[in-house]
Amino acid sequence: MNNLVKTFLNISLFTIMMISPVLMVQQAFSQMDRENIDDKFKWNLKDIYVSDEAWKKELAAQLPIADELLKYKGKLGESSKTLYTFLEKQSNFYKQLTRLSTYASMKSDQNTANTFYQGMTQEIAQKFSAVAAKLSFVSPELSAIPKEKIDKFIKADKNLKKYAQFFDNLQRQKKYILSTKEERIIAEAGKLAQAPSDIYGIFSNAEMPFPTVTLSDGNKVYLDKSAYGKYRTTENRKDREIVFKAFWDAHTKFKSTFATQLYSNVNADIFTKNARGYKSSLQASSSKNNVPDEVYYSLIDNINKSLPAFHRYLGIKKRILGVDTLKYSDIYMSGVSGNDMKYYYGHGQALVIRSAALLGKDYAAVVEKAFNEGWVDVYPNKGKRSGAYSNGSAYDVHPYVLMNYNDQFDDVTTLAHEFGHAMHSYLSNKNQDFVNADYSIFVAEVASTLNERLLDKLVLDETSDDQIKLSLLMSILDGFRTTLFRQTQFAEFELKIHEEVEKGNPLTADVLNSLYKDILYRYYGHKDGVCHIDDLYEIEWAYIPHFYYNFYVYQYATSFTASMSLSQDIINGKPGAVDKYIKFLSSGSSKYPIDLLKDTGVDMTTSVPFEKTMAAMNYYMDEVEKIINKK
Repeated sequence: MNNLVKTFLNISLFTIMMISPVLMVQQAFSQMDRENIDDKFKWNLKDIYVSDEAWKKELAAQLPIADELLKYKGKLGESSKTLYTFLEKQSNFYKQLTRLSTYASMKSDQNTANTFYQGMTQEIAQKFSAVAAKLSFVSPELSAIPKEKIDKFIKADKNLKKYAQFFDNLQRQKKYILSTKEERIIAEAGKLAQAPSDIYGIFSNAEMPFPTVTLSDGNKVYLDKSAYGKYRTTENRKDREIVFKAFWDAHTKFKSTFATQLYSNVNADIFTKNARGYKSSLQASSSKNNVPDEVYYSLIDNINKSLPAFHRYLGIKKRILGVDTLKYSDIYMSGVSGNDMKYYYGHGQALVIRSAALLGKDYAAVVEKAFNEGWVDVYPNKGKRSGAYSNGSAYDVHPYVLMNYNDQFDDVTTLAHEFGHAMHSYLSNKNQDFVNADYSIFVAEVASTLNERLLDKLVLDETSDDQIKLSLLMSILDGFRTTLFRQTQFAEFELKIHEEVEKGNPLTADVLNSLYKDILYRYYGHKDGVCHIDDLYEIEWAYIPHFYYNFYVYQYATSFTASMSLSQDIINGKPGAVDKYIKFLSSGSSKYPIDLLKDTGVDMTTSVPFEKTMAAMNYYMDEVEKIINKK
């Protein structure tokens, strides 16, 4: 990721015990006004800026620095001192701009319908674009300095060593860097490229008219995204079908709007690919982190070859649910008593802290501290951004986590997941200079999914009851579905839609529906009778925000396989495994992501991590079948 805009998308952070089950009783938090939620369940953004006025004052103070940096144009190769002075000023400038952006975006996420904070995010985005345009001379000028000269500068001034990886990456991508004039045009176009994602976010979170449905018990539910996430797991099958039909009908009514937004986003990616001369949009994305395209293709190929194992899981799900035909509306339902337990926030916190202890006392202590100091925004409220993420972009502060906690075990898993991200940011920010503190998405999901594995270990070890163990095992297997197979399914769709537009083909709602349905049918074995997919669900692509993040989703799956290998070493007590992992979390972007993982003993250019992951999945399925067969 670029230091100008660090966006961490994911899920989790909390604040510690102290919660009474009374507060959590079946309240529809998604329908609550934010003011009615206790402050202890909200993040404290005053750690970034004490007020909106302080934010505005800081923004006004920072903007002139761009003009000061502009004075270095044409001088960057003069001497090691000049180069170092410029890079330090630029780094500090970007650090402050990122902090400003973090505050504005998180304020807006509290209530996406709030036009004041929409204005703040638009203002900072415009300023970013203007700054990027002014500093568009930097990459062309730096890449034009011969490598030998840069090496000589680094020898002459040891302070420049921290920029070594930055220079290496710049030289590696030299052929894709354009002239100063062209770079300025691309920078100016940045705010246009962001528009599809911004429009999608506002519409799908704040302005889309979601339906209200009446469930079998007479309960009326306003079916926004958060409520859909909750009620799609309801035990009553007819209610699940009501929820699915209403939710996807609502999306279908706006299919052309969603299609136009996504098509525009793909075109923005293709603009970058064409302007810089990459052979594909995929290469334009993966090249930034020096990840071979083959890793992407290999993942899709390996998953398609492993669909029989996925279909085995679906068969187990069908058997547990006791249905003649497994339907897509059934897949979120556990069907196992024990999974209907309420995991109130305090309980979830305790589980996450205890599972973190496997990574050492220091690691667990920071996690506990986070729960006490306003790092987390816990519950859904009207207009709040859906889903969850961890944002560690405020370098000099601490990470923040957005949650939409609904008292389910999945929410505890999400909590552990996001704490992985938060601790990755915390340790990288603490141990690296700002220039190397950011880390690539390719390794980001390793930290999050490894925390899920540690949580799995804890809850399984503490469970002797077969029924509860069955529930937990199925929850783990559901994680294979959502993180490994579902994200690769998304990755395959994302690749196809980019390839279609690169060929000059249209990307209408009907085309998107057809492409998505074909992949969905294949993954879920619809034509072979494994899982029935109603045609209505072909619109699901419109619900996935990650399609606006430019080849992001595949990294969930690759990271999942990497974390499987690492977690096995940690759980098995392999000497040095924890130390290597903490070093990995502390390394930021000081090396390329593939090399960072190799240092831990995981080589993502081979099939070994994937093979270990599938072996683990089959082991869990064997354990499930042992319990089922007892009955």
